[in-house]
Amino acid sequence: MKKRVTLTFPKRVVQMPVTYRLARDFNVAANIIRAQVAPNQIGKLVVELSGDIDELDAAIEWMRSQNITVSQALGEITIDEDSCVHCGLCTGVCPTQALNLDPESYKLTFTRSRCIVCEQCIPTCPVQAISTNL
Repeated sequence: MKKRVTLTFPKRVVQMPVTYRLARDFNVAANIIRAQVAPNQIGKLVVELSGDIDELDAAIEWMRSQNITVSQALGEITIDEDSCVHCGLCTGVCPTQALNLDPESYKLTFTRSRCIVCEQCIPTCPVQAISTNL
């Protein structure tokens, strides 16, 4: 099973090796999608957790016991169809090929189910038509 969650770390927990502990103690893989972590500051990670449902629940419970706030990550990439010029620059940086140019119409297509919200497309867009609500 997979769950995408946002982890918010208090200052004193930022240096804890959380992803290592998830793998070692709970057999849960953590794919880091987005990270904003610095010493002595509140940290934030968006991760996709993979593992057995019981192990995922135990891992989330452990993180909460460590004062890490765990919340469902509901953010997603949005594309402003009115602003998009269908240049295709974003397709070159998308690691999952969620963004493609239709070979017949040369219009940008977005396959939301493939998107991991890595946000690599956002700074690439010359007209700022791509954003996220994370």
